[in-house]
Amino acid sequence: MTHTIPATKAARQALIKRLIEAEPIHSQGELAVRLEAQGITVTQATLSRDLVDIGAVKVRAPHGGHVYATSDTMSVGEDTEQRLTRLCGELLFSADGSANLTVIRTPSGAAQYFASAIDLNDDPDILGTVAGDDTLMIITRDPHGGQKLAQKFLERAARPAQQ
Repeated sequence: MTHTIPATKAARQALIKRLIEAEPIHSQGELAVRLEAQGITVTQATLSRDLVDIGAVKVRAPHGGHVYATSDTMSVGEDTEQRLTRLCGELLFSADGSANLTVIRTPSGAAQYFASAIDLNDDPDILGTVAGDDTLMIITRDPHGGQKLAQKFLERAARPAQQ
């Protein structure tokens, strides 16, 4: 069933979000095909911007591979601690520390999303985060706490996901 979608950015982004929440979307090409089926044609550049605007990131799917997800497709009922642990398992590629800094690598486009989860967790050992595209820096309160915090994130990533 095809609905008439207004040709506005807000309507297009709402549709993208609904598509991501409804079924696994593995690539921008796959998403573009689904949009086309709804009568919306977009360039790859526009689609990339839309995915950033709605906060979509690629996460590991339960059965392997990566799919797009938004905060609304994440587990309901998670507290910030559970969410951060789950995201460590899904998004953390590496973590290392020096002095009072911890540097975390993520998939492309996921660093800001991950930093937001860290900020929401409100860890008293953390002063703040600065995120780019695939790298985020965490400033610790302890002048020598960077490596200890990196290890804490690596341990979270190794924990099995709670159901």
